[in-house]
Amino acid sequence: MAGPTEHGLPTPTVTGDWSVSRIERIRFDHIGLVTSEKKPGERWVKATRVWVTSPRAHPFHIEWLRYEPDSPVTGPLRTQPHIAYRVADVHKAIRGQRLLLEPFDVGDGFVTVAFVDHEGVVVEFMQYADPDEEGWF
Repeated sequence: MAGPTEHGLPTPTVTGDWSVSRIERIRFDHIGLVTSEKKPGERWVKATRVWVTSPRAHPFHIEWLRYEPDSPVTGPLRTQPHIAYRVADVHKAIRGQRLLLEPFDVGDGFVTVAFVDHEGVVVEFMQYADPDEEGWF
């Protein structure tokens, strides 16, 4: 890959490839914050035993997460905020990353998500069944 541009973004290679960590940052989806308080509009995610709110309902795209005591989620994903990005291929996006949570489906195939630790930051990659989706499960 060629060196960074004056704005810190990488220039594309001869084949036009960009690293996932650079190209996907333009596809911001939401910020997830952990809470112990019940929030209006919570939805249940069975796979991780967590209640979540729709970031589409928040003016700054905040998703609140409230874990049940018996949630299988541990570590930084359960205690730290995360930032979420939309990706075309969640399996490609997690390659070479420190995996916190394997890919799993939310909302009966609405979206496939995975969580990684990238330099101490919890990052969620989201592959929507419909890439133009603007709703929530």
